[in-house]
Amino acid sequence: MGGFLTTRMFRWTGCGEPGLSALYRRVTAATLLGAFETGAVGTTAFINNPTTEDTGNLGADSYLNREFPMSDKNFADIKQIAYRQTGITLTDHKKNMIYGRLARRLRSLGLKNFNQYCELIAESGNQEMGDFVNSITTNLTAFFREGHHFEFLEQEVFPALRTKNLPQKRVRIWSAGCSTGEEPYSLSIVMQEHLPTAGWDVRLLATDLDTEVVAHARRGVYSGDRVDSVSEERRQRWFLKGGDDQAKVKPQLQKIITFKPLNLLNPWPFSGPFDVIFCRNVVIYFDKDTQKKLFNRYADILADDGYLFIGHSESLHRVTDRFRSLGRTIYQKVK
Repeated sequence: MGGFLTTRMFRWTGCGEPGLSALYRRVTAATLLGAFETGAVGTTAFINNPTTEDTGNLGADSYLNREFPMSDKNFADIKQIAYRQTGITLTDHKKNMIYGRLARRLRSLGLKNFNQYCELIAESGNQEMGDFVNSITTNLTAFFREGHHFEFLEQEVFPALRTKNLPQKRVRIWSAGCSTGEEPYSLSIVMQEHLPTAGWDVRLLATDLDTEVVAHARRGVYSGDRVDSVSEERRQRWFLKGGDDQAKVKPQLQKIITFKPLNLLNPWPFSGPFDVIFCRNVVIYFDKDTQKKLFNRYADILADDGYLFIGHSESLHRVTDRFRSLGRTIYQKVK
């Protein structure tokens, strides 16, 4: 049974309902500003967390004898290009994962070895760069992940914004690294539950480096087990139940969100200001210099006293002095 039930027909029944679980094209300023008044677009989480694709340190010879020979120089070139294009620092213990993911690209392109692939991605203006970036990124996310962040929004940030922004009646939030959409849809839920809607201009930007996950997020369709962490009350209010054990976010959640691909290291075709930025589990994969530049840019585009939320394993300590810590990876702009 395909298709999704209409809002009027929707009803969530039973106690074993679907739940939650755990994606580069250039976007012109005109496109962004046309789609979203002040625009903003994000990046994804990158491969550095241990996965089943990791097999430890394999000898260099083992890569020369594989389906697609890959030399140490090939891997060094790949690391250099990845850093230049995305700011990601690839470590040697991820060599096996990189090989496996890029080998799929070599098969698709009909190439014989990594010498050919490295020559291709080193060419200026090549058409492969988007697929290369998509291949080396990974996306780990969930609805209402790190729930204390959303509680802080509800209890502290939104009440303050309702007062502070009353004259202009405008709120802007940026999910910079939206992955497959669970984070921005979680934000949309709490925004619509706790911010004024009538007469207010409330918008959310959701961006990511990976074009595939952005497309997935824009569709807003999830397998049933992806929404387990969403309360039954919120599932009934904000999701439609479809065939094949799927769940789709309601149009009301989508209408305040603009999804766009963006490389955070490139110029941003928007000027803000934003009241809140979520950039969680992204900068941990950047070196310190790149982190410093990025956090300074975030401070520049945040409104005075704006809020920055980062991942549980990330910190601004010795990276920037433009924020003060509010605890639990929540920061507020001070200059």
